[in-house]
Amino acid sequence: MARITAAEAHERAGADAVLVDVREPDEWATGHAPGAVLAPLSSLTSGELLPPAAQGRPVVAICRSGRRSREAAALLAARGTDVVDVIGGMQAWAEAGLPVVAESGASCSTPGHPR
Repeated sequence: MARITAAEAHERAGADAVLVDVREPDEWATGHAPGAVLAPLSSLTSGELLPPAAQGRPVVAICRSGRRSREAAALLAARGTDVVDVIGGMQAWAEAGLPVVAESGASCSTPGHPR
C-alpha cells in the first residue's frame, strides 16, 4: 500500500482524490483538513460504504497519527478502492502548517495542533 506525506496529500486531495478522515466524529469536530469527508474506521469495519463524495474516486486516508488510516487503507484496498495512506496523519498535517478547520468553521491552524 502506498503511503504519502501530508504535503503530498494536500496536493493530491481535491486535484484527483478525496481526503477521507477515518477518525471518530468527536475527533473530526475538533479539527480536520478543509474539503475532507468523514468516514470513521469503526463504520468502515462494520461494512459501511464510503460517503458518496468519495465513491469511485481515488482516496487519501488520514487519521490522527497514521495508524487507523493505514488500517482503513488496507480495508479499502481489499474492497477495490484506489487508496493511499497519509504518514503521520493529522499530526503531520498540522506540523506541516497545512490548514485545519473546526466544525464551527473557525480556523485552528496552529502548528502542532494534534487533530
